[in-house]
Amino acid sequence: MADDFHEVLFPLDVSLRAGGGPQRLTEIVTLASGREHRNGRWADSRRRYEAGFGMRGLDALHAVLAFFEERRGRLYGFRFRDRVDDRSGPPGRPTGPLDQPLGTGDGATAFFPLVKTYGSGFAPYRRRIAKPVAGSVRVAVAGREVESGAFACDPTTGLVTFAADRVPPPGAAVTAGFAFDVPVRFDTDDLTIDLAAFAAGEIPKVPLVEIVP
Repeated sequence: MADDFHEVLFPLDVSLRAGGGPQRLTEIVTLASGREHRNGRWADSRRRYEAGFGMRGLDALHAVLAFFEERRGRLYGFRFRDRVDDRSGPPGRPTGPLDQPLGTGDGATAFFPLVKTYGSGFAPYRRRIAKPVAGSVRVAVAGREVESGAFACDPTTGLVTFAADRVPPPGAAVTAGFAFDVPVRFDTDDLTIDLAAFAAGEIPKVPLVEIVP
């Protein structure tokens, strides 16, 4: 993703009013008896957004136009802030180092990718978080927060790396809290803008789609 991804955030004032969410692909086969078989074709969900909802004036329109041109349409990916789902915990609560389980120490493993788990009862889904907000990651080992110098987190990959002398011991739970962006790209190479329609309240189409890591 490195060569075709720009580590830049989509205009925040626009993204905070955008609409969208996760998408899955389920294949359903209905038998002659009326019964059906369902098969999930994707292991991971993929988010789609409509950023046009967030453009409320010419300044926002111009900012998105410039951003689109610099990304060369669908060519380069970028960061997008999902106002509904942008942190390790609930939207109304500050992030904490115990928010999300990353794994269990074995005394040798120093690398733990950031993940966020959805659900807890029947089939929890673990989502890989590849674009944490720089400086937002807090980590705990065995329930105790570790100081920032004991680990590093790459904001371009979401990989947490412990210092050689601070590798989690066997059986110790590794957890983390963080804010994050979604890696996306434009889902069109054609950005059509009609100023007359825009002035009349028509929303330009600016589709975005998640780049699954």
